[in-house]
Amino acid sequence: MKEYKGIISVLLCVIMVVAAIRVGLGPEPDAVVDTHEYNDSIVVWYTDDTMTDYLNAMAVEYHENGGMRVLPRLHSSNDYVEAVYKASIEDDGAPDLYIVSNDALEKAYLSGCAVAVDEEWNVLNPDNFPGAALNAVTYKGHRVAYPYYFETSVLLYNKTYLHDMILGKLKSEAEAESSEGSSDEGENAEGEEEDSANNGAELEKLTREKMETSIPKTFDELLAFADEYDAPENVEGIFKWDVRDVFFNYFFIGNYINVGGECGDDSESVDVYNQDAIKALTLFQRLNSFFAFESSDVTYDQVVQEFIEGKLVFATATSDIVSRLDAASEAGEFEYEYGLAMIPDLSDEMDTRSLSVTEAVVVNGYSKKMAEAENFAKFLTFEKADGLYDKTGKLPSARVTLSENEELIPKLKAFTDEYSYSRPMPKLMTTANYWLLLEDAFSRVWSGKDASKTLKELAEKLHVQITGQTVSFDYITLPAETEEEEYLDEEALKQAAQDDEKSEQ
Repeated sequence: MKEYKGIISVLLCVIMVVAAIRVGLGPEPDAVVDTHEYNDSIVVWYTDDTMTDYLNAMAVEYHENGGMRVLPRLHSSNDYVEAVYKASIEDDGAPDLYIVSNDALEKAYLSGCAVAVDEEWNVLNPDNFPGAALNAVTYKGHRVAYPYYFETSVLLYNKTYLHDMILGKLKSEAEAESSEGSSDEGENAEGEEEDSANNGAELEKLTREKMETSIPKTFDELLAFADEYDAPENVEGIFKWDVRDVFFNYFFIGNYINVGGECGDDSESVDVYNQDAIKALTLFQRLNSFFAFESSDVTYDQVVQEFIEGKLVFATATSDIVSRLDAASEAGEFEYEYGLAMIPDLSDEMDTRSLSVTEAVVVNGYSKKMAEAENFAKFLTFEKADGLYDKTGKLPSARVTLSENEELIPKLKAFTDEYSYSRPMPKLMTTANYWLLLEDAFSRVWSGKDASKTLKELAEKLHVQITGQTVSFDYITLPAETEEEEYLDEEALKQAAQDDEKSEQ
């Protein structure tokens, strides 16, 4: 009897598991409702699983507001555009629209998986999106996608350290003035306490005002800050960033190199070897001797952790830093105030320009429901963009309210300001390994290799990839006055160039 009951229990378990699997898979393939729902639905593919709950919620809201039913589908990022194309031509569950980074838009457009956006609503205009977002989704003069959310890097700083430094200076100045001008002996103790309280409040107000103007606007100012700063004992470095990651290095030369033009789609507009780019990369190199850390010893996560522990005053960070620092603060692991600002320029004469990547919503050119797909793309990227950050941590490309939390808005604004001036990732398929080449160039220069020779080699490799023809550019030497700038050791650079030549031989 016990054996019989055991068999029954096993059979019941099997039936329950099969039922659970069938529920997870949805209705049977031959069920009428499945065909009906698919025919009356639009499918959206995406690769970031952190977007799952949000996209499902948006699908429900869109449908409840009278739109077609939307079926979000998480897909592998491997050969993503190829998968869209294959599913489209085989008519095998292809998406009507999909989310993809802007650097893949040339491939998507040439394969027919992206088409010019329907401008009936005139959504994609400078009033609704910054220029960087519009450039990111432009290919050969056409908007071929809707900008959705973006990533770029900004300057992160310890606001507490900056506050204490300024307050200390103001107190010293006030005490010096007080000692010189105070000779009244008749003032009572109560009056002194009241004056002291008033002076304290005034000093705090003045400190807060001066903090905004004390954030370094150039790397020259940052170096001057590092020279003058009397750092607390806990501080181990003034400024650190992930030197190995091109995303955190690009801003040094981003304003002086060009791969594909403003929209990153013009193969005839490529210039990475010029005097300004060499000068910018040389200024990047001098930071190694000033801040003195090995690129191989630094990762982004390590930089964030050191900042949390109060060991750094400045760093560079991406948008995840806000949630990470807020979480550390709530856990009692981060005891400081922090601020975010645009990346400093190199100097008063030379600008920085960050790299940005824009995730875009693309309407599949093979879709049979393009009009409804366009409508949902507009709904996602513009109409509902103001809730994106609070619900996903993604920064919307559209010009919308960034957060319902007013305290977060000034911090997030640093990212939108940087994004507005950023250079979008190029779309050119012929320069697909450009980032690896550029990352290697930064690494070599940081370790002491000649900046001009390194950029020359990079330019020659890119030329071969784009045109299929080899070329040898003339070596560019910087004017003497450029090589004699403060903090720059001319002899050390010459020696590095000689060592580089020897190592190549």
